[in-house]
Amino acid sequence: MLSLRLAACVAGILLVVGMPIAYWVTFSRWRWKFLVEAVVALPLVLPPTVLGYYVLVGLGPRNLPGKLWQSWFGHTLPFTFGGLLVASVLYSLPFAVQPFSAAFETVDRRLIEASWTLGASRLATFFRVILPLSAAGAVTGTALSFAHTLGEFGVVLMVGGNIPGVTRTVSIDIYDQVQAANYDAANRTALVLLLFSFLVLAAIYGTSRRALSLGRRS
Repeated sequence: MLSLRLAACVAGILLVVGMPIAYWVTFSRWRWKFLVEAVVALPLVLPPTVLGYYVLVGLGPRNLPGKLWQSWFGHTLPFTFGGLLVASVLYSLPFAVQPFSAAFETVDRRLIEASWTLGASRLATFFRVILPLSAAGAVTGTALSFAHTLGEFGVVLMVGGNIPGVTRTVSIDIYDQVQAANYDAANRTALVLLLFSFLVLAAIYGTSRRALSLGRRS
């Protein structure tokens, strides 16, 4: 349940945060935007332990974000569910932004310009033209970020540790069972995660085709 709650929160946050980032990356003409794209995609190639280490240090009490959080809420973020949430959002960011951006790029620019010509604002154009036509990418990005968060290990271990009921996710539990030579329990948990991941991916491919068809019809 902890893993599902973490994955659902991350997917919801990235749906809200990732859409504006993907929109800017897709339609911005700034010549240096590739630097922003590289930062967004960095978790794809960066070892999870490295990302987890810097998140752990950045959220610690010796740095400004950690000091502010501690002064506001009376405790630090590392080794809490909030710390896991921050780290997981950063780690799964490209899994949401890149499908969003790829879907935005498929929208016919003539339809967008026609919407502007008819007097619609950029915000109205986004919700009435761009988003319906890129619904498949929105579904894919949200589902991928959910599934990716559900199975992550390195970042979770670095930032959250292994606290039962607080930061022990399903991947950490599998690791603990293997370390304790309890292979039957590890196999059962791993099998559940494998089947769930397969179902999520199957739903992505099935739903994205349907969303694309409905978006084009709209």
